[in-house]
Amino acid sequence: MATNLDVDLSKLPDVSDISPDTITHHVNAINSMCKNPRQKFIFERLVTHLHQFVSETNITTEEWMTGIQFLTSVGQTCTSIRQEFILLSDVLGVSALVDSINHPRVSGSTENTVLGPFFTEDAKDIPHGGSIASEGKGEYLFVEGRVLDTHGRPIPNARMETWETDDTGKYDTQYSDRAEPDCRGRLRTQEDGRYSFRAVVPVAYPIPGDGPVGELLSTLGRHNYRPAHLHIMIEAPGYETLITALYPEEDKYLSSDAVFGVKKSLIVKLAEVHSDDEARAKGFSRGPFKYLRHDFTLVSNGEANQARDQRRNETHIN
Repeated sequence: MATNLDVDLSKLPDVSDISPDTITHHVNAINSMCKNPRQKFIFERLVTHLHQFVSETNITTEEWMTGIQFLTSVGQTCTSIRQEFILLSDVLGVSALVDSINHPRVSGSTENTVLGPFFTEDAKDIPHGGSIASEGKGEYLFVEGRVLDTHGRPIPNARMETWETDDTGKYDTQYSDRAEPDCRGRLRTQEDGRYSFRAVVPVAYPIPGDGPVGELLSTLGRHNYRPAHLHIMIEAPGYETLITALYPEEDKYLSSDAVFGVKKSLIVKLAEVHSDDEARAKGFSRGPFKYLRHDFTLVSNGEANQARDQRRNETHIN
């Protein structure tokens, strides 16, 4: 059992004889001995807001125990391939908030959104115009565009990762017989910043609803669906890594995404192409296919740091 016998008791504040009016002050006072300034600041704010929540809602002992049991169940549901706590963070909007704060938009750059739990490191490298999906995984989709900086200049040799569901709404990692990566791929931009690849039209799908987070959504009167989307991650030396997604318009879940990932700037229109000749020219066996052209704008490391510093100064955050 871990113990800390190096604490000088004579230097600790007296935290005895607490009441609802003094408990917050006492907890923050004894935590103020923390030597890490950032940790001390975070816990001071956490304790203050947590105590305010308990006081404002007049939480009963039974409600408190229900909360403890819920968090215990969330932890027990976690496995090596399922993170129920991240899912809880997602559905409460915390993941989206953390992402937005840490990746502020700069000069019309492409907005970030949540990474999601289905990214893997084993995507295969594909050539320019290659396919990320095996045959029969869904309706054909051709995606192309450019990767630019905030001044409109092309970024060559940027590494792009893309992944999506098949037409059943499942990622490859959700299949027990997964033998190799599918509906995901890795490619590089060309000298002029251009990229292109073949994919399938993504579809809406439910996040796990068989655990405590799914039960929570049900009691809140919410659904557990995400709108169709195509994940994109772009990395290039000297630039902030972009983690984003593109959401085809007209999906019925766009305005109520269970994890708050949709941003209006990321909603896109898919064109329909019926020509068999054009389909074969793009590498498909036949038509029709959907077509998407979209440019991505990356933020330099310097621009990103400046934006974060500005927000920190405006909000007076340590």
